Amino acid sequence: MTPRAAVAAGCLTALAGIASAAGVLHAREALEPSRIDQQRVLYLRAGKAAQRAFLSFDTLAADVYWLRTIQHYGRDRKSVRTTGRFELLQPLVDLTTTLDPRFNLAYRFGAIFLSMEPPNGPGRPDQAIALLEKGLAANPRRWQYAYDIGFIHYWHTGNFALAAEWFERAGAMPGAPEWIEPLAGLTLAQGGDRTGARKLLTELLSSNEGYIRQAAERSLAQLQTLDLIDAVQSHVTAFHAAHDRYPADWPELGRAAGFPGVPLDATGVPLEYDATSHSVSVSRSSPLFPLPTTLARK
Repeated sequence: MTPRAAVAAGCLTALAGIASAAGVLHAREALEPSRIDQQRVLYLRAGKAAQRAFLSFDTLAADVYWLRTIQHYGRDRKSVRTTGRFELLQPLVDLTTTLDPRFNLAYRFGAIFLSMEPPNGPGRPDQAIALLEKGLAANPRRWQYAYDIGFIHYWHTGNFALAAEWFERAGAMPGAPEWIEPLAGLTLAQGGDRTGARKLLTELLSSNEGYIRQAAERSLAQLQTLDLIDAVQSHVTAFHAAHDRYPADWPELGRAAGFPGVPLDATGVPLEYDATSHSVSVSRSSPLFPLPTTLARK
């Protein structure tokens, strides 16, 4: 066997071992879910080191790391841990995209993972934006990354000036759809109100990526629930004006406002009424929790 063939054989053996280990991990996760937190180890943190380790098999290695990224996110999203959740998410997705700089799904899906608010994610829009900027540097014709950065600023950071800049940049890129560029002016004019958010999210419903459509559908449901909370809260205010006190519970508020039972959010989960703070809110058990805080106005 020539030295070159020996190196190739060694690499294939190593990759087979990685694939086998991934299979064992999946099997152990099914059999011993309570012990899985003991394995929160990232053996390679530097992307360049990973590239050297995997030689010419970096694209295959990127697939392995991307699978591990999804497993890590899904496991921590369901975990009852209060500390250390999603701690490997950014290093894993960074490794994945260093090994394969053209891994479009990892950039866009990874940014969604990173920007999701707790408890559904780490709430790190800064890391999501850095990931997409990395993707744009490696793929300068990908207008989707510039658009995604604008959307993260719009939805998560509340920096509408930066959101408008990125929408304008995305709209000017080759191949970008015509509806993107006007979003810059709309964002600045409306300053992040719910009407503007609905327009952005409705455009996302036409995306070819299923996960983007699902994220848009969830966000639209959040907006619908915000509108409902405002309407119910107005009944609380009216009750106080009429009786010089706040309602004690849902039945009393319902009788006065003329609605039966407890109002349900867009997913069918009952809203919550706090008789101490006199506030209406989405339930922590709702898949819509937490609601975005940057869209207080209709």
